[in-house]
Amino acid sequence: MDDQTRTELEAAAFRRLVAHFRERTDVQNIDLMNLSGFCRNCMSKWYRAAAEEKGLEMSYDQAREIIYGMPYDAWKKKYQSEATDEQMAQYEISHARAESEE
Repeated sequence: MDDQTRTELEAAAFRRLVAHFRERTDVQNIDLMNLSGFCRNCMSKWYRAAAEEKGLEMSYDQAREIIYGMPYDAWKKKYQSEATDEQMAQYEISHARAESEE
């Protein structure tokens, strides 16, 4: 597979992942972090870093709007629920595990 085709396939897969996260507003970021170790905010940070590597200026808020499909504050108000004690406890366990693996 040539580099151009690989890049196009990766871009298509990324766009589908972003679309999936936009559709699945019921899935909270804390759940994503607990299960996969990354969330929409992580993707926003990666997107911004990629833009900066290309010499493009992009704020974190601009990157989050690209990933969330709307301003983050609007998404948060509309879809985000308060994390439960159980979710936060799981986050602490998984976060500590990830730090120990670094």
